[in-house]
This record gives sequence, structure tokens and C-alpha cells, in this order.
Amino acid sequence: MMKSPGGSTFPYYYKGGEIHCLKYGNKYKDEQALLQLMRREEEFIVQVNRRLKIWVDFDKTSFTPSVCNAFIQNIANLSNHIDKLSVVGLSGFHRWRLKRGIRKAKLRMNITFYMDPEEAKTWLVSERVM
Repeated sequence: MMKSPGGSTFPYYYKGGEIHCLKYGNKYKDEQALLQLMRREEEFIVQVNRRLKIWVDFDKTSFTPSVCNAFIQNIANLSNHIDKLSVVGLSGFHRWRLKRGIRKAKLRMNITFYMDPEEAKTWLVSERVM
């Protein structure tokens, strides 16, 4: 067992499944710290070198257009390493902005959006596909 750059236990076991938690929440307006953490997490995931079920928490983080674009680039770079992706903590507008950016980038991935972290993690370890 080890820790990811964001401080998450890796691997994290939940309800009989394994997920990787990206803690991008509570960054408020510290955009540079968030972008740096995204880069470090990307490097970590590439080194793990397997497909992961990933839970991303953006609660209490300012989801600016530049953060949105950086996240889209981040998941594009990791697309071969993502089995399922669940995003938590985005408002309706920010979900729309992210979905639009993903479509424009022509990314095809199994992604869902939740406000409740437990629902997001449960979906990741379930066999359901959205």
C-alpha cells in the first residue's frame, strides 16, 4: 500500500472493489497548487500502468475555465488508464462546461457526475455502465 501525490491511499478498497481517489477538493482558489497536483497525479497513474476506476473530488474548489481545460487535458492524457471516471462536487453549470469540453475533445469514456461521494464510489465499484 502506498500514497498518491494527493495523499490518497493506493489502492483504496471500497465495498469489495478498488478505486483511485483524486482529491482535488478544498483548493478553493489556489489554482496553481491544483494544476501542480493534477500533473503529479497524472505521473503517478501512468507509473501504475493499469486501468483504474477513478473518483475525482472538486468540492470547494474554484472550477475556472483554465482548471476545466487542464482537467480535460489531464483525462485525455490518462484515457488509456481510465476504466470508469466519477466526478463529485461540480455545480450544474460546471458539469455542463466539462461535458461540453469532453465532447469537443472527442473523448470517449465512461464518466458520471455526482454530488454525493458515496454514490460516486458505489457506482465505480458496481458493474453498471452509464
